[in-house]
Amino acid sequence: MAAKKAGQALVDQWRDILALHARTQCELDRALGRHGLCASDFEVLDVLAGVCAFRVQEIAERVHLSQSALSRLVARLEKCGLVERALCPEDRRGVRVALTAKGRELHGAVLPVQREVLARMLGSRAETGDARPV
Repeated sequence: MAAKKAGQALVDQWRDILALHARTQCELDRALGRHGLCASDFEVLDVLAGVCAFRVQEIAERVHLSQSALSRLVARLEKCGLVERALCPEDRRGVRVALTAKGRELHGAVLPVQREVLARMLGSRAETGDARPV
């Protein structure tokens, strides 16, 4: 009986985490949408903001998207002039992605928006490790 309750508590905790993630993702999409971005777009810009360039595979590992989904996202960001792609000098099969000046400017403008949403949605839970909604 105790094992069954403990198992259910884990399932409940997992579902709370999923629900918090879904609510936060929707709120990020809504807030960033005013700037022409979705949460995944911002994540790629944010990852690239701290470096000169990353290979697509390196970005995929950090933003938790499949390589094919990320390739489509990068193509869209490139079309908007926010990133640029170039062949890797050390491996001509690889592609490096970097922010453009326009991408860096947009990232700087929307960074406070993203952080405000995260602070509001995750607030005190970040310090306590509690994943339940406020």
